[in-house]
Amino acid sequence: MRQVCWLLPALASSALQAAPFAYVPNEKSGTLSVIDTATDQVVRQIEAGKRPRGIAADPSGRQLFVTDAASSALLLIDNASGTPVRTVALGKSPEGVSASHDGRYVAVAVEENNSVALLDGQTGVLLADIKVQGRNPEHAVFSPDGRWLLVSAEEAEQVDVIDVAQRRQVASIAVGLRPRGIGFSPDSGRAYVACELVNAVYVIDMAARKAIASIPAGKNANGIAVHPGGKQVYVSNGTDGTVMVIDTASNKVTATIPVGKRPWNMAITPDGSKLYVANGRSNSVSVIDTASARKVADIAVGELPWGVVIR
Repeated sequence: MRQVCWLLPALASSALQAAPFAYVPNEKSGTLSVIDTATDQVVRQIEAGKRPRGIAADPSGRQLFVTDAASSALLLIDNASGTPVRTVALGKSPEGVSASHDGRYVAVAVEENNSVALLDGQTGVLLADIKVQGRNPEHAVFSPDGRWLLVSAEEAEQVDVIDVAQRRQVASIAVGLRPRGIGFSPDSGRAYVACELVNAVYVIDMAARKAIASIPAGKNANGIAVHPGGKQVYVSNGTDGTVMVIDTASNKVTATIPVGKRPWNMAITPDGSKLYVANGRSNSVSVIDTASARKVADIAVGELPWGVVIR
């Protein structure tokens, strides 16, 4: 009996420490590739409409949220079974999707509506369709504290700020031309925005609602990921085929890492040890060891991977 009692906590601890999975929407294949981050192997494929793009997950990882541009809908996919449990009709060409850290809300940038759809994170019920000023919004990203949504748009030189409680746009912040990827510091005080046509990352002071720095990046900067510790920001450069590491204390690039062709959206593991980069034209995901700032693996996935979420 004593041995059994000793084994149960050990097994529970092992389960808690299990490595998360990376989920990659493949826009041309109509699938999600599921990568075990412990082995960096694809262990599963999930059917996900005809043209999956944006992806998010609830905090538990039980439910995945995937935009399907072909059907102008958001798919709510049960992770265990790999089947959609609900399809929510949206406007034409939905793209980036994010989930609030508490799991209460999901937000979708709907390009041709010039709006952000706000949905209940448990049921998928549409709560609000929030108009924004930027044309063709691509990403709508929650701040870690859940107060704000920051929205980037392909035809803009600004990011729009949505007050989540009020469910309306309350400000615009000037940045460079064609803002794309967005990330927040862990305390929600700073936001980092990749601006593709000016090859730069803009640093935003959220309290002041203004850009306080512009950091030169590579050609066609687009994806952003922020280290959980807040000391590094990663930007993917689509034309250069690289990822740059930015030190947030100095706002300087400290490393440039070659990856695949047209690196796009990215995600970092919860412990901050590995960064996963979707390479749209290589049909692969590059894995970067963040401690050494070097690529340690390339993983073949489906056609035209759009991004990554890790749970």
